[in-house]
Amino acid sequence: MHTMKQPAGMGEHQSKTRDDNRRRLKLLSYNIQVGISTNRHLDYVAQSWKHFIPHNARHENLKSIAGLIRGFDIVGLQELDGGSFRTNYINQTEYLAQAGGFRYWHDKINRNMGSLAKHSMGVLSKLESTSVSRHHLPGRIAGRGALVVEFGARPFSLALMLVHLSLGKKARMQQIDYLCDLVAQFNHVILMGDMNCQADSAEMQQLRMRTGLISSGSARPSYPSWNPTRRIDHILVSPSIAIEETRVLDYAFSDHLPVAMMISLPETFELGGEEQLLRRTAA
Repeated sequence: MHTMKQPAGMGEHQSKTRDDNRRRLKLLSYNIQVGISTNRHLDYVAQSWKHFIPHNARHENLKSIAGLIRGFDIVGLQELDGGSFRTNYINQTEYLAQAGGFRYWHDKINRNMGSLAKHSMGVLSKLESTSVSRHHLPGRIAGRGALVVEFGARPFSLALMLVHLSLGKKARMQQIDYLCDLVAQFNHVILMGDMNCQADSAEMQQLRMRTGLISSGSARPSYPSWNPTRRIDHILVSPSIAIEETRVLDYAFSDHLPVAMMISLPETFELGGEEQLLRRTAA
């Protein structure tokens, strides 16, 4: 577990509602494209060198992203670098946790190309986790993964699953099957990430049918960021978790837009060592 100095205001979103005492959390899922800002399809070619060579604009963009994520309780980020030449050996998960005011962070390197690139994903949290597991997702081409961060004690724990699925449908279906088995191990689940498939796709239908996970139908497309037409970034939760609001945010720091969700947790959810702290700050 990676920790850092506790930021001020921790737990401010876990306040009680008028109707019940379920605890609220603000979630964000964001594919940040290694800190590269993309404004048109031509940029994929014109700016392709930024995926391999360090540049100052990347760091400035990461500062902007850190400002955006600061107001959330749990953030799942895809397409980061774990610290290689192209990022001046900066682990982007660690940097964004520190710059965004998150006490805890966890990452997973999905494709390790040594000093050239370390393709990764990361979870930033203001809540202490009780366990972390890293999974390699199936597929013909290696390099896709899932990061599972668990909060609280079983059987009432909350499992946050961060994923980035493949571009090909056949591989995605295999990965969905794997995730369905993983979801079945927990009672309360948040599954988020870049699924690379739309909400009405066969993959997403299979996921919802086998797991019972739900999402908000109100979220608009998130890709590409300059003219969103595809809803491929998703946050789904167990039926025990109440979705209060889902929004796609207009922050074009990447080729994707971030997806935000406000949830209310079940009353049975226990935060372990953090529970008393959250009760004090919510009072």
